[in-house]
Amino acid sequence: MPDLATRDAAFERGHTHLALGELKEAEAAYREAVGADDDFFDGWQALGMVLLKLKKVKEAIGCGIKATLLNPDDLLTWTGLSQMYVQDGQIAEAEHAKANARVLSMGGKVSRLKS
Repeated sequence: MPDLATRDAAFERGHTHLALGELKEAEAAYREAVGADDDFFDGWQALGMVLLKLKKVKEAIGCGIKATLLNPDDLLTWTGLSQMYVQDGQIAEAEHAKANARVLSMGGKVSRLKS
């Protein structure tokens, strides 16, 4: 069962650290948040973007994939995942993620598409 109080407190600490440019501390706080609730979409998305900033691209991709599985119809998540794939040189995967973002930007639903 998720520990929502721990999740939310850690997530807020992550935002504070991020705002102060303390990326390693933000990473630790976001890891704590998703550790308290493995289905925490916002936490996975935030952790992925911080990891990308820290040049931990492979880990960032894992977080981005987890976020898209939790919320396949979120435009920003697909856009972020595309950026992660580009940073890793995975161009075909980046184009696929970008195409999903494009579908969403036009009012479509990715959750209805076949992967």
